[in-house]
Amino acid sequence: MTVGIVDTTVILHYFRKDSTAQAWVENQPIPLSVTPITWLEVMHGAAGKSGQKTCKSILGLFEMEFLTASDMQWAMDQMDAYRLSRGIDVNDCLIASVCHRLSVPIYTHNTKDFLRLLPAELVIKPYW
Repeated sequence: MTVGIVDTTVILHYFRKDSTAQAWVENQPIPLSVTPITWLEVMHGAAGKSGQKTCKSILGLFEMEFLTASDMQWAMDQMDAYRLSRGIDVNDCLIASVCHRLSVPIYTHNTKDFLRLLPAELVIKPYW
């Protein structure tokens, strides 16, 4: 079982060869996870076959934490309750649902959006 979920922002920093992001990822004592939503976001942004290959290599550093039916229901409940008042995003709801179910942090630089969905102790900006 995972001890934390890594968001797309961290993966993109690593992809762009940010030394702080690379050091943070590579120095984790226990492997962290990504969700299929992050995998899809990263792969969607990959430019060409070479970019896809690099993205797959980076994503391979993480375990995959799949969503469950209860995660999907939680995400739908959040969207129903807070879309208009908090302006929450579909993908953020889906990623946050896994963190909510497992009570593990999301490591992200998109803290503002995830704080709309999760308690502050589960939203961590990992570096900078």
